[in-house]
Amino acid sequence: MAPIGKIYTYEGHSGGNKARVVAAIAGLELTLQETKTPVDNKTPEYLAKFPIGKIPAFEGADGFLLVESTAIAKYVASLAPNSGLLGKDAHETALIDSWCHFIDTEVDPLRRALSQLHRGIIPYTKPIETVYREKLDAALADLNKHLHTTTFLVGHRISVADIVLTAVLRGIFENAYGVTERAKVPNVVRLFETVTNQPAAKPILGETKYAEKAAQYVPPAKDKKKESKPAGVIAAIKEKVLPKPKPAADDDDDEPSVPEEPKAKNPLDDLPKSSLNLEDWKRAYSNMDTRGSGGAIEWFYDKYDPEGYSLWKVAFKYPDELTQVFMSSNQIGGFFNRLEGSRKYLFGSMGVLGEANNSLIEGVLIARGQDIVPVVNVAPDYESYTYEKIDLKDPAQKAYFEAALAWDLEVNGKKWADGKNFK
Repeated sequence: MAPIGKIYTYEGHSGGNKARVVAAIAGLELTLQETKTPVDNKTPEYLAKFPIGKIPAFEGADGFLLVESTAIAKYVASLAPNSGLLGKDAHETALIDSWCHFIDTEVDPLRRALSQLHRGIIPYTKPIETVYREKLDAALADLNKHLHTTTFLVGHRISVADIVLTAVLRGIFENAYGVTERAKVPNVVRLFETVTNQPAAKPILGETKYAEKAAQYVPPAKDKKKESKPAGVIAAIKEKVLPKPKPAADDDDDEPSVPEEPKAKNPLDDLPKSSLNLEDWKRAYSNMDTRGSGGAIEWFYDKYDPEGYSLWKVAFKYPDELTQVFMSSNQIGGFFNRLEGSRKYLFGSMGVLGEANNSLIEGVLIARGQDIVPVVNVAPDYESYTYEKIDLKDPAQKAYFEAALAWDLEVNGKKWADGKNFK
């Protein structure tokens, strides 16, 4: 049998697994085109076929192109109508569509959100985690109740809905749900194990590494040196609180005073003085119209010192993990909060481009010096972003820079939806 086409994804990707398992159970040959984000899906060749740059993506043997993981899974199933994966009649097909929509909107976004919270990509707060967990618990409780009297979500055999759910549950059971949480949804666990143990699916899904305990947020390690009070500060406190001893007649045996611990010097402070005052720029940006004559951009070009500062395009590496726009906006806010230690060396303008479940996080940074790493490595998650130096002599790069400052940036058809500044 000739391949029906190829799917651009990588081993272990939950979205890619949906179509791969569907094809395997349906007896279809689907070629895996190893494609990783954020490199392979940003090439001109890939973007020519899939302008959004999303993974997974499908290219049929007939040239048909398709994105969105559940849509791809359904289409692959339609190429094997006798498999029953889309139901035996119109009623079952409608129910399968309904469950797929429920999983994509009520379960998967919460899985992604909890994962991002625990990894520090979204600023962690306990109340937000509690809300997300409660919503996820409620969604899986509904599924568990439905599966109490039926083996599969629809009908009496595996459907696309079961496969879509299984792909999402894998990440939940390996991270968000430990033994205690899984025990509350035994019917959901049974369905998951039924699908993952199918002879055709097992080579693709492999063994599930069930979590013993639910994943928890672990704050980044703090610098103990920064936490401890310098000896000089302690001495000053003692001098104020404790009574001063009377001077001794002979002080030859006095202990030498402990010198204050020197503060670590940032190498950026050793750079030659720049003609651009970053604080002046921040005030200009805040108080002027961004574009137009006499605006902030014009002010910046007049003052810009390309030897003392550099411009950077910044983008989140994992756009397939982004769900709701407000959550992505909070993620930018968290990233900026963690950059606090570089406030005097950095200005940023970043935004969410697109819509829910189909968005990017991109923007620009104005950084002291010519190397971005010493400026951004104060944020533990700085490696979750890519950094490309901007050349203002290139019209396209200059236009990108200006649009990010003006909050009207558009990338691959995705328009600016929300933004934040670091200043």
